[in-house]
Amino acid sequence: MTYFEGIEVWLASDLQVMLGYTGWDDFKEVVSRAMEACVNSGEALGDHFVELNKMVELDSGATKVVKDLMLSRYACYVLAQNGDPRKEPVAFAQGYFALKTRKYELIEERLKLDERIRAREKLNGTEEKLLKSVFEKGVDRLGFKRINRKGDRELFGGNAASKLKKKMGVPANRSLTDFLPTITIKAKDFAAEITNFNIGAQHIHGEKDITKEHMKNNRDVRELLKKRGIRPEELPAEEDIKKVRRRAGYIDENILKQDKRLRG
Repeated sequence: MTYFEGIEVWLASDLQVMLGYTGWDDFKEVVSRAMEACVNSGEALGDHFVELNKMVELDSGATKVVKDLMLSRYACYVLAQNGDPRKEPVAFAQGYFALKTRKYELIEERLKLDERIRAREKLNGTEEKLLKSVFEKGVDRLGFKRINRKGDRELFGGNAASKLKKKMGVPANRSLTDFLPTITIKAKDFAAEITNFNIGAQHIHGEKDITKEHMKNNRDVRELLKKRGIRPEELPAEEDIKKVRRRAGYIDENILKQDKRLRG
């Protein structure tokens, strides 16, 4: 492996030796098949296989220019997949890249789960801050629940949480938010952040005025979503956040297992 203009690359001549091919004539057939596979997969050939000239020193001490290829990580993977599996180095490389591919798939899935988990945790934190703010402004816990409930109605186009739970198949004893898609969780969080800020900045007191402020902020966030063709009440429910957290933990364990196998 080497670096070209800050990009990680491999040389085909080096990979040829690593995969157990003694001559370029045999290996160039593998390169040809790999290039074809690259094109067939929709990748731009020039992004993964780049010709270059390099100077090599001969036994006589003279030098000459020979052609080589700079390869991306993906190109190395495709070359290994198109090599002769009867060669032990090729079989090893194929197994290695299979593990690598699976690891990257797990990481990609984990990142998607993490976005929703972090959004839910962020909303929890924002609502805790809002709860503290309304307490300081003379509103008790029941009042806070009423404020949130009325704000949610504005965000969901007048629909109550109980109605949305039935529509989305959410258990009656569970929080609707645990089944909302990430964008809706973030919308709730944004509206709550604005309310919390304005309570302090505009010196808003009492349940009536805080409710009015929170309803307005949720209504404004809804209008912003509608301009982008998004209506929160029409979005389908997503996987229970409790299951998402468990699945994220399972993926973390699998990533560690993949790392151990890669290290051998």
